[in-house]
Amino acid sequence: MARTLVIGGGIAGTAAALGLQKAGHDVALFEAHPDTAEDIGAFLTLATNGMRALAQLDATDAVTTVGFPLTSLRLLDHTGTEVTHAPLAGADDPALRYRCLRRGELNAVLQAEAARRGMAVVHGARLVSVDDGPDGVTAHFADGSTATGDLLIGADGLNSAVRGHVADLAAQPRYAGQRVFYGYTDGIPGTADTGAITMVRGSKSAFGYAVSPEGETYWFARVAGEPLPADRPAYRAAGERREELLPLLRADAGPAGDIVAACADRTMVVNAAEMPLGTPWHVGRVLLIGDAAHAASPATGQGASMALEDAVVLAKALRDTPDPRTAFTVYEQHRRPRVEHNIIVSGGISRGTHTPSRTNSAAPGASRVDDALIRQLAWETPLPAGVDGER
Repeated sequence: MARTLVIGGGIAGTAAALGLQKAGHDVALFEAHPDTAEDIGAFLTLATNGMRALAQLDATDAVTTVGFPLTSLRLLDHTGTEVTHAPLAGADDPALRYRCLRRGELNAVLQAEAARRGMAVVHGARLVSVDDGPDGVTAHFADGSTATGDLLIGADGLNSAVRGHVADLAAQPRYAGQRVFYGYTDGIPGTADTGAITMVRGSKSAFGYAVSPEGETYWFARVAGEPLPADRPAYRAAGERREELLPLLRADAGPAGDIVAACADRTMVVNAAEMPLGTPWHVGRVLLIGDAAHAASPATGQGASMALEDAVVLAKALRDTPDPRTAFTVYEQHRRPRVEHNIIVSGGISRGTHTPSRTNSAAPGASRVDDALIRQLAWETPLPAGVDGER
């Protein structure tokens, strides 16, 4: 039984740990934060492809205890006119419906599921270096502790410490052209259509929102401009953020301005970031997955779903290929075309060089789940020998 260290207890890392354990590995999961790192600002949407990957990890029931389902997409133009209102993929299958939830909630339920399955989940373990030797790979943590295994999976996000072992200094995330705001607002008249995600193509921003069954509006806004300085905090008082955002939203008709004006809590704003194409993913016994390898602008809303796909494909590659180094190569052959296509498309939307279609990539999480991807994710089938160029 291979001993595998997973660095990063977020979505990619915890899902990979679940998949690797299912594939027969002895897994230890290490998270830098002292707890599950539940955040107050960011939320995400899992699309049908992400929910399909969760099902292969036997984690659907755990995840559907939090958040709420989305079954349709509404698209408004800058005048507030509804352009389209159509069902989302998977709307007729409870296990595959889009799901809206806080990132911290998803982290927490996945980590709890890993612990329930008997996995070691270590919090407060901040990686500082990796030693990859002939007999194993050792992770060194800031508190002086170490852990040694046969393989190490770096799932430690955009500012990955593991990436410094795999790639050179040029392999760093870059600004994708937009600031992204997140917040929550209670009880706004005219936004009570639960089950729908509404996208607003504003003249100066892209805005989206969904309403929980409890009447809380989850919203985001993407705005072009210079990046936030690195030393500015992501979370600030709602009033300060409203001053930046409201004039852009008020330039258009529709609900966006009212939703943000009524947001009483703190809001979050981050730089949209992406990894350069061609970033190395593996060396020796070490592999990067998730945002550490292929972070994309959030414009397509596919980050979390792509991470869940990573977890399934990696577990199947290591299950089906006896030599881990060969398995890493097989994994990369299957994953790189798909995730780099997402980086290109999402970055194009953020920079205004790509216009999303009315029914597909306009929605967070929108994705064509084709037969090749379904075969790739299906746990009971071997990983296909051909890559098929899945997107």
